[in-house]
Amino acid sequence: MRPFDLTYLGSTIEEPTTVIGGLPVSVLGMEESARMLVRTALYARGQNSLPFYSTSANGQVIALASEDNAFKDLLLKADQIHADGMPMVRLSGIVASDEIKERVATTDLVHAVSRLAQKAGVRYYFLGATAEINRRAVANMRRDYPNLIFAGARDGYFTEEQEAEVIAEIVKSEPDILWVCLGVPKEQAFVARNIERMRGVGVVKTAGGLFDFLSGKNSRAPKWMQDAGLEWAYRAMLEPRRLLGRYLKTNPLALWQIIFHSK
Repeated sequence: MRPFDLTYLGSTIEEPTTVIGGLPVSVLGMEESARMLVRTALYARGQNSLPFYSTSANGQVIALASEDNAFKDLLLKADQIHADGMPMVRLSGIVASDEIKERVATTDLVHAVSRLAQKAGVRYYFLGATAEINRRAVANMRRDYPNLIFAGARDGYFTEEQEAEVIAEIVKSEPDILWVCLGVPKEQAFVARNIERMRGVGVVKTAGGLFDFLSGKNSRAPKWMQDAGLEWAYRAMLEPRRLLGRYLKTNPLALWQIIFHSK
């Protein structure tokens, strides 16, 4: 991970990490993370430098990384890994050298970033999901943050052979933050293949199914379930055929990794 000067709005933010489940995870809280991303995006303007690459880890990601070294290597190419899982947060004070302050779920982080971004003139690009879901996500964000600037947006249905054309379109639009919603592990592989081509983009943030939530297609779990670390159960109830089997496999493996592979 590359060191960054994280001074923003007159304050200095250092980004310590701690190892959770074998991954170096940021211990910054929600608002600190949001300020850092906006500050980094603004600093990168006109630099033609590599984007600051931020991704996230939850139980699924930790479990997959423990079984797939190639995927783990993709994660380790990121400059920042957020803790998007309550077990990571709750157990960090017991199993790791530093306690993670709070869960930084991308579905919440996008709003914390956007509150700052619309004031700072930060430009977004939304990449991923279907054309309709993408369009609705952009429309809802524009409704909720009237001063937010979108440099562009497009769906995630393109081939690997088309990636150079897609990246050229993104770079030409000059976004400060590129939100990539292609799903795990596809989005991490996409960033790793193309980050050199994305010089000039300030921040690249992988975001999983974020646009499904922003568009209104998917709903968030009740706050008490989020706080209890049961958002996975809520999602499994909504999509049992797709998610229940996955969670029954990945949750125990992730818990094992968190307990025995943190420091």
